[in-house]
Amino acid sequence: MDRQREVRDFLVSRRGRVSPRQVGLPALGAHRRVPGLRREEVALLAGVSVDYYVRLERGHLAGASDSVLDAVADALQLDTAERSHLFDLARASRGRGLEAREQGVPEGVQRVLDALTAVPGFVWNRRLDLVAANHLGYALYAPLFVEASSGPVNIVRFKFLDPAARSFFCGWETSIQNTVALLRMGAGMMPDDQGMKDLVQELSAASEPFARCWRDHDVRLHWSGVKEYEHPAVGRLTLPFETLTLPGRPDLMLSVLTPDAGSASAEGVRQLADWADTQADLYARVDAI
Repeated sequence: MDRQREVRDFLVSRRGRVSPRQVGLPALGAHRRVPGLRREEVALLAGVSVDYYVRLERGHLAGASDSVLDAVADALQLDTAERSHLFDLARASRGRGLEAREQGVPEGVQRVLDALTAVPGFVWNRRLDLVAANHLGYALYAPLFVEASSGPVNIVRFKFLDPAARSFFCGWETSIQNTVALLRMGAGMMPDDQGMKDLVQELSAASEPFARCWRDHDVRLHWSGVKEYEHPAVGRLTLPFETLTLPGRPDLMLSVLTPDAGSASAEGVRQLADWADTQADLYARVDAI
């Protein structure tokens, strides 16, 4: 993942999605060579010279001020995730990317997870490795551990390389798009992480759907929403979730999934807890990884 190429491809893809009409500019010229804005139009909207914007789009973000980055983000109509990604790319250009830590979760975080006895909870890193969970969290993601033998279980690898993912994650096509957008966000934050680079290279070679999604350069945040699963033991689960970044560990995020009270999914989570109590083999695999 070449840094300058990442910047260039991201900015080119974003300006390709904005038409002159959307930003109040006349669509001059009957035969526009680009589907969206021209570089000159982005420069005009951002209040910078054309030469300066061209330099930015070639990947030279290190000297760009926050105000310039904000102006470019406004010109390209970036959403919150895209704006954050642009700033992550700029920090990476200045050698200030986030560093991954290979050690496990802090002991206190595991205690918090274990105290959540009625709902699934888990911790994942920017590569989307599942690095910790509570009893119900491991039970919910049991299909990911079926073939696991060593190293952390990776949600992206499972989604793209394991046929079971298509039935486990409801709305698989949308799910993979969101997952790759999350991974792209993490890659922007951790540009020097070799594990991230290896994962992207592996999946780009092994999965055309992954390569297609990766080429889109989409990014997204993951603070709240709804996840849907077709669990092999308890059936359909529709689970609202909340996610937060761990204080002092920006490489790790904690997600908790809480079914609506009185819903069929709430009963499903109760059944999942009963099922989990019978799964000694599952937790033996978890402990062995």
